[in-house]
Amino acid sequence: MDRTAKRAQCESLRSSDHPAYQPLRYHAKMRTSLSALLASNRVLLADGATGTNYFTAGLTSGEPPEFWTTDRPGAVTDLHQRFVDAGADIVLTNTFGCNPQRLKLHNAQDRTYDLAKRAAELARQVADAAARPIVVAGSVGPTGDLFEPMGTLTHEIAVASFKTQITGLRDGGADVAWIETMSSPEEVNAAAEAATAVGLPYVITCSFDTAGRTMMGLLPRSLADTVASQPVAPLAIGANCGVGASDILVTLLQMKDAPYALVTKGNCGVPHFEGTEVVYSGTPELMANYARLAIDAGARIIGGCCGTTPEHLAAMRSAIDTHAPGDQPTLDKIVDQIGPLTNAAPSENTPKPARRSRR
Repeated sequence: MDRTAKRAQCESLRSSDHPAYQPLRYHAKMRTSLSALLASNRVLLADGATGTNYFTAGLTSGEPPEFWTTDRPGAVTDLHQRFVDAGADIVLTNTFGCNPQRLKLHNAQDRTYDLAKRAAELARQVADAAARPIVVAGSVGPTGDLFEPMGTLTHEIAVASFKTQITGLRDGGADVAWIETMSSPEEVNAAAEAATAVGLPYVITCSFDTAGRTMMGLLPRSLADTVASQPVAPLAIGANCGVGASDILVTLLQMKDAPYALVTKGNCGVPHFEGTEVVYSGTPELMANYARLAIDAGARIIGGCCGTTPEHLAAMRSAIDTHAPGDQPTLDKIVDQIGPLTNAAPSENTPKPARRSRR
């Protein structure tokens, strides 16, 4: 074919629908920050459970969920997508146990950075494809080790461990470090220090699951003071997991005077055994009521923890969007609408729980 014929063929292709000559069309990414979403004054919806939904999808006992980031990435992105479709504004990465101490139990401590980065990339992929702004929150759970002198964990080791994980989350596209299910003040501050060193804003939630305190004795009303010395303040603080939805609402009420946006990410009702299977008692209707009460109790970010499915989350989204704020709920109202407390409400005189390893 001579030059003239080649030129004519190329001109014909350019004017056709041939894919090689179509202009590139990029999805208009709507990336945002948690600060920006909080500034909108909307009540935000965080996602639901990771582990319990993975168990439904085939995760086996003893298998680290973090390995699904590379072994079953489709299942990871599918859950993120289902939460986004249900109305979540915030999705948490599959990295709750992605620190060297926990991964060492599976001889995978050297994979900390890579697993964290890949998990953030998967969540980022879903967030960037959404038609509305979605925040990717890098889940950072506890190491499972005790600090000196009760254990062998030091501040320096903890900060280094969390920095490795949070660096991977940042490099994979996380918008914020979501430090969750914490128990000891020392670990809270180590994780916060690591997030600031890496350059990510952070959120902190503790699990007040032992007589109304954390397992290491921290009271809900003391969490704000615990992080007061940090050079960079958290974007929000709050509670997650624990026992039942009623208990976490009581915890939320005890944090209402904190100078930060408040987070509540409660379990879907109360867990109980049916045979060898752990089942959560919460229905979508119960979790919708929980969301309404959480708004009235002052929460700015509401989500679900263990047992919370996309179906529960969709009911919570509807409740948040249609709720007319009311008076602060009383204990009687919480119990009437959600169910009895599993723990007694904590007080300064409540004996501190015996220290034990979460692992």
